[in-house]
Amino acid sequence: MSDTIFGKIIRREIPASIVYEDEFALAFKDVNPQAPTHLLVIPKKPLPKLEEATDGDRELLGHLLLIAKKVAADAGLKNGYRVVINNGADGGQTVYHLHLHVLGDRPLGWPPG
Repeated sequence: MSDTIFGKIIRREIPASIVYEDEFALAFKDVNPQAPTHLLVIPKKPLPKLEEATDGDRELLGHLLLIAKKVAADAGLKNGYRVVINNGADGGQTVYHLHLHVLGDRPLGWPPG
C-alpha cells in the first residue's frame, strides 16, 4: 500500500470517519472540508494520480464514480453536488493517491479555481 495519509487510513493506522467501504474502495469525510459536505472516495489500489491510470483501471475508475454517486445520495445531496479529481501539482493535487472529492450542501460556483 502506498505510504500516503490515504494508505494509512486504508490500513487503519490513522482514524477516519468512514462512510463507505468495499473490497476496492473507501469513502470518508474530509478533515479539511471545503463545503458543508465534503467526502473523499479513494481506491484501495495505490494509484498516485489519474494520469497514471491505464486501460486496466477502467472498471475501478467507473466503480469510484458509482461510489461517489452512492455516498452523495446517502449524504442527502438532493440539490446537486460536484465530483472533483485533482491531477498533479498544477491541478491542485496534494496527496498522491487518486481521490475523488464529493462536495455539496451549498451552491458551488464556476469556474472553481
